[in-house]
Amino acid sequence: MAFSSEMDSGSRQENMSKQEARADFQPKTLNPEPRMDNPMPILLVPGLASSPRIFNPVVPALWKLGPVTAANHIRDDNMGAIARRILAEAPPRFALAGHSMGGYIAFEIMRQAPERVAKLALINTQARPDTAEATARRQGMIARAGKGEYRAVLDELFPGLVHPSRQGDATLRQLVYDMGDDIGPEAFIRQQIAVIGRPDSRPTLAWIKCPTLVLTGDQDNTIPNSLSMEMASGIPGAKLVVLPNCGHLPQVEQTQATTDALTEWLRS
Repeated sequence: MAFSSEMDSGSRQENMSKQEARADFQPKTLNPEPRMDNPMPILLVPGLASSPRIFNPVVPALWKLGPVTAANHIRDDNMGAIARRILAEAPPRFALAGHSMGGYIAFEIMRQAPERVAKLALINTQARPDTAEATARRQGMIARAGKGEYRAVLDELFPGLVHPSRQGDATLRQLVYDMGDDIGPEAFIRQQIAVIGRPDSRPTLAWIKCPTLVLTGDQDNTIPNSLSMEMASGIPGAKLVVLPNCGHLPQVEQTQATTDALTEWLRS
C-alpha cells in the first residue's frame, strides 16, 4: 500500500511537471488588441471654449465600445504642455478623437507618443498653423475676454459654429454659453495663446499610420471642409466623412450620423 501511494504521488508530480513545461511553451500575447472583454479606452478632446458637454450626445454609443474619458485641455497655454499633461493622465493606449482645437492637441499627442494612439479621429479641425489674420482676430478676442467681454466674444463666435439654418437655435446657443462657462475667460485666453502658437502639422500627416477618421460638415464656417479633405489626402488610408446639413458642431448638429461614423471607426 505504501509503495502504491508513493508511485501515485510520483506520477502526479511528474504529470504536474509536464503540464508546467507545456504551459511554459504556450504562446504569450503582449498588449492584445481590444475584444468585447478587453475594450479600447476612448479619449475625447474638446475644442476651443468647449467642454465635455459637446460629446454628451455621442458618449452612450461610444461607452458600449470602451471606457470614455474627456481630456482636460484648459490648464496650459501651449500645445506641448497641454499634450504632455493629457498623456500623463491617459491610459497606456487609447483611441483618440479631437474636435477643432482638440484636433490640434491630437496632432501634438501624435508627435509626442504615436505608439500610444491606436486609432485617430479628427473632427472639424485642420493641420495648418494660424494665419496672420486669424492670429489678429484671436488677439482681439483675448483682449476683450480680459476686459470682461467674454460673453460677447462667445456671441460673436456662435454664427461660425453652426450650420446657417441653425443661427436662431436657442438650445445650441445656450450650449455654447454653458460650455463657455465651464471653461471660463482665463482658460479661454490660455487656449487662444496655445492655438496661436501651434505648429504646422501638414509635414507630419504622412507619419500617421493608425486607422484614421476625418469628419467634417458640409458648411463648417469656422474650419472649411476643404482643410479636412487636405488632411484626409495626406494621411495614409484615412477615411473622410462629410456630413450634410452640418456646421462646426457635428456631435450636436448631426448626432446620429456622427455616432455612426465614430462607432464604425472604433470597430474598424
